[in-house]
Amino acid sequence: METKVAAVSMKNVTKTFGSVVANEKVDLDIYKGEILALLGENGSGKTTLMNMLAGIYYPDEGQIFINGKEEVIKTPKDALNLGIGMVHQHFKLIDVLTATENIILGLEGKLNIKEASKKIEAICEKYGFEVDPKQKIYDMSVSQKQTVEIVKVLYRGADILILDEPTAVLTPQETEKLFRVLRKMRDDGKAIIIITHKMHEVESLSDRVAVLRDGRYIGSMATKDTTVTEMTNMIVGHAVTLNIDRPDPVNPKPRIVVKDLSVRSEDGIQKLKNVSFTAKSGEILGIAGISGCGQKELLEAIAGLQPVETGTIEYVEDDGHEEPLLGKDPLKIAEMGVSLSFVPEDRLGMGLVANMDLADNMMLRSFRKGRTPFTNRRPSRKLAESVVKELEVVTPGIATPVRRLSGGNVQKVLVGREIASAPTVLLTAYAVRGLDINSSYTIYDLLNEQKKKGVAVIFVGEDLDVMVELCDKIMVLCGGEVSGIVDARKTDKNEVGLMMTRVGGDESHE
Repeated sequence: METKVAAVSMKNVTKTFGSVVANEKVDLDIYKGEILALLGENGSGKTTLMNMLAGIYYPDEGQIFINGKEEVIKTPKDALNLGIGMVHQHFKLIDVLTATENIILGLEGKLNIKEASKKIEAICEKYGFEVDPKQKIYDMSVSQKQTVEIVKVLYRGADILILDEPTAVLTPQETEKLFRVLRKMRDDGKAIIIITHKMHEVESLSDRVAVLRDGRYIGSMATKDTTVTEMTNMIVGHAVTLNIDRPDPVNPKPRIVVKDLSVRSEDGIQKLKNVSFTAKSGEILGIAGISGCGQKELLEAIAGLQPVETGTIEYVEDDGHEEPLLGKDPLKIAEMGVSLSFVPEDRLGMGLVANMDLADNMMLRSFRKGRTPFTNRRPSRKLAESVVKELEVVTPGIATPVRRLSGGNVQKVLVGREIASAPTVLLTAYAVRGLDINSSYTIYDLLNEQKKKGVAVIFVGEDLDVMVELCDKIMVLCGGEVSGIVDARKTDKNEVGLMMTRVGGDESHE
């Protein structure tokens, strides 16, 4: 058997932030010519560990060896000089520049755009990337932007690539395309690490999996020798069931009726065009579509946060009376029981106040009720404690500022807060983005609990496997239009994936 060469060896690597130990004495080898999936729950220290390899953080103790030689990596530049490149979850591109300009930005020496474009084209050809070097970033789809990020690190000579949640916003077809490229890179001898929560992707792409739990390294194994259940048990530390239990809707009645809804953005771009559907109480309606297809605008229009060009949105009360939502302000709509749990791309900028602690972030809901400045904090403390307990939020305590929590834990706080307001309609977007498998299932259970209570749940999600298992119906948006509404029990992710890329699927409006 050929001896594998370790591109990276991490020995005894430890990193703490205040009293929180993010990584404790981690030993990890990453080999050339392999794709390693790094798994673990939210807050288990995956991103922190990789950030140390990429020079964003510096370890408190331990050593990092690159190709057998001990190295000191203090900055991202140090990492790049050693051939390590990281593609982050949130892209670091400048919208008004072209692909080429972004790729060479920050490099030293004399820069020749023409030569750079040639070199970029050669990289694209070698691995099968589809990038137009002259295209501006703002004209690109999410998958094209990601491609630019990957080409950027390759251009700088990276042989060790770290990808953090690389498929979070890709369609199944785009994901497959990315995987083909990554396999080519692996066969070319590169070491690739992916941080992901999507187990079926781990199965199809990785050669080996390594698991972190509570900041410690648990072990690694060849992907072909393990199963999703085994991996999940290893991640969580105990046996977990991974079936989404989908209860049948009991007596579903129309709750939100949307007719011929059209929305334009501030700069006049058509975001939604003649969208019609009904969301029923006691049902989960999934909304699928490529990122930026109008899902966000649709939920914001229902919640009163988005001006509407034409069309109607009616709220149907228990007695069948229809109450128009258009023209009402968001507060009024919220009082009617329409709760928008939007997990934005920028969780801390939009959903929560980063410097406030958990209890105060819970209070943000009740501030609106017009209480005195001496608002009673007891209920919000109680709520914060129950959300922490129920959703297993990893935090030193409820007095911890939200900015100190990992992305996944922030997410749980957001969702917990919305559900606690006992809505009749729950609009949720990207509720499990960046959450580990165990936390995601906790959220799916919560949504099913809401459904059993007769809440109409509208679920915008990214993972089509989940959507097909969780939802009752799936409406597919493509370019702001409805390309079809299908019964989730009778469809599969490929059918939905294809509908996402074309208008004119199977129209079956109910």
